[in-house]
Amino acid sequence: MTTEPDVAPVVVYTDGACSGNPGPGGWAWAVEPDGEPRGSGGAAHTTNQRMELQAVLEALRALGVGSEAGPIVVVSDSTYVINCFRDRWWANWERNGWKNSKKQPVANADLWKPLVELVNAGPVTFRWVKGHSGHAMNDLVDSMAVAEAVLAAQRSAHRPDITNA
Repeated sequence: MTTEPDVAPVVVYTDGACSGNPGPGGWAWAVEPDGEPRGSGGAAHTTNQRMELQAVLEALRALGVGSEAGPIVVVSDSTYVINCFRDRWWANWERNGWKNSKKQPVANADLWKPLVELVNAGPVTFRWVKGHSGHAMNDLVDSMAVAEAVLAAQRSAHRPDITNA
């Protein structure tokens, strides 16, 4: 009988940032130990929670969860993300037609739905890290997300006004 060798998990750090809430924001992810591969992006008008979710979603998409990636550990300083999967909030949301306990639409369902689908497609676990605590990988993705938020703000500030002629 042949057994598959244990595959070490890919550990990916994610973060989101927002200048104002809502405001220009950025998201980033990077794989330990050296921060490669990595990805980042931003949006002109968003929230911090959306950027936290976008970071995890983009990381899992890029790493190919559910396929060749093997097990993935997502490390985040976002209790919003961590608690959703630790406490299985998403299962209640799905069961209730993407309504929360107050019977209101779940905030950011457009990001939660594909994220839940990806997490369920492969071996993905979540781990919390305290933000701004001197952890090198968390500091790296934080600085990347902040840089993307700055770029998003600059892009939106330089956009010409649209006028009706």
